[in-house]
Amino acid sequence: MIQQELRIYNSLTKEKEVFKPITPGAVGMYVCGPTVYSNVHMGNCRTFLSFDLVFRYLRHLGYKVRYVRNITDAGHLENDADSGEDRIAKKARIEQLEPMEIVQRYTVDFHQIMAKFNALPPSIEPTATGHIIEQQRIVQEILDKGYAYEKNGSVYFDVLKFNQDKAYGKLSGRKLEDMIANTRELAAQSEKKNPQDFALWKKAEPEHIMRWPSPWSDGFPGWHLECTAMSTKYLGDNFDIHGGGMDLKFPHHECEIAQAEASTGINPVNYWMHANMLTLNGKKMAKSTGNNILPDELFSGNNDILSKAFAPTVAKFFMYQAHYRSILDFSNDALIASEKGYLRLMEAFGMIDELRAGTSSDYDVAAWKQSCYDAMNDDFNSPILIAHLFDAAKLIHAVAEGNQQLNAADIALLKQTMHDFMFEVMGLEAVGNGGGDTDKLDKTVGLLIELRNQARANKDFATSDSIRDQLAEAGIQLKDSKEGTTYSLK
Repeated sequence: MIQQELRIYNSLTKEKEVFKPITPGAVGMYVCGPTVYSNVHMGNCRTFLSFDLVFRYLRHLGYKVRYVRNITDAGHLENDADSGEDRIAKKARIEQLEPMEIVQRYTVDFHQIMAKFNALPPSIEPTATGHIIEQQRIVQEILDKGYAYEKNGSVYFDVLKFNQDKAYGKLSGRKLEDMIANTRELAAQSEKKNPQDFALWKKAEPEHIMRWPSPWSDGFPGWHLECTAMSTKYLGDNFDIHGGGMDLKFPHHECEIAQAEASTGINPVNYWMHANMLTLNGKKMAKSTGNNILPDELFSGNNDILSKAFAPTVAKFFMYQAHYRSILDFSNDALIASEKGYLRLMEAFGMIDELRAGTSSDYDVAAWKQSCYDAMNDDFNSPILIAHLFDAAKLIHAVAEGNQQLNAADIALLKQTMHDFMFEVMGLEAVGNGGGDTDKLDKTVGLLIELRNQARANKDFATSDSIRDQLAEAGIQLKDSKEGTTYSLK
């Protein structure tokens, strides 16, 4: 296919640019994956689902895509300033487990959640611990070219030296002189020549569990170095797309650019893409404040934030109703509205086969189809695509009611196009695959709650308690409050 002109917003140039892959017909894409020390949260999921949409659409256009998304299983310290414990090692110490047990547990959780969202797996999913040799090689290359220095067994990237020859800060728009002026850390407090320098290799303290031998010390790689090593190993020194969350733009992605340019001398990535954050009830999601919800809590309804359970495909549809570069607020009302829209769309799609074909068409289905492509070609604008799909739903109802007509060819084109964008590009799942089950469950449990309320009003507490207890045995927990009774799945 690939005759569509796709434009991508490039975070590096701050402009939408016509996408021109390095190799015609093929795309190399790298996305920063999770650090597997805890359950993946909804904010993470939004980023990975944003790039699932990109991956799916590129494949739909006919590109051969090599999608690389890493697993960070070592080297990610608590503090981006190269201090604190390794996040995985800390969790292992707290839970008295081997670090690789922590890695395995949360990698499995991540894969299971992505599968529930019907996200496609990447082409390659490398781990940081599986690429220690490649990381050490890059450290040596950067040392050999004079852009790094060794101190007490650790190796640091020399940002000031690099900035004399290249431009450090071009992705985030930060100027090095401003960063230096705003830094309060004294040089004497650190091994680094300058506070802006970052670790390529860290010497392991005696208590540090995860360590590997190297020419400099028994230690571990810097977090930024891991992605440079894995992206270039599988995609080459210069590749098409690098994605990740907006929070990774600085310092992580900025450091990636510097490392790659220092080691190879060339620009590593042509198009940088960043997905924006997810808020909850208007506030930043954070485990520390309790303003947070995990995917399984969303799917089961077992939480104190939402009034009911929502199917993964509904949550995915909700996220695609906002552009990936915009902040999206997660709230009960917004999810309920999105679920209604999702069910309306699925219902309309299910009606297509029952439409009676006319002798002619009074709606330009081909032009509508191109409008769907135009939306996605405009930096993967899923909310505009969804608006066009709702236009199709209105058309289907109008044809069913005899207010408009379509010929057989246009009905077939409408069905194929809706199928392609709903199921192939967005990866939604049909009602029969679980999407509409929540609606049926709501109605069934709602009826039982109503019967229970009537029994309580009549002081028939035996019946009331029986309904509650039998629902509990079936895995449905009722919650009584001043606002009424809601339920969650145990």
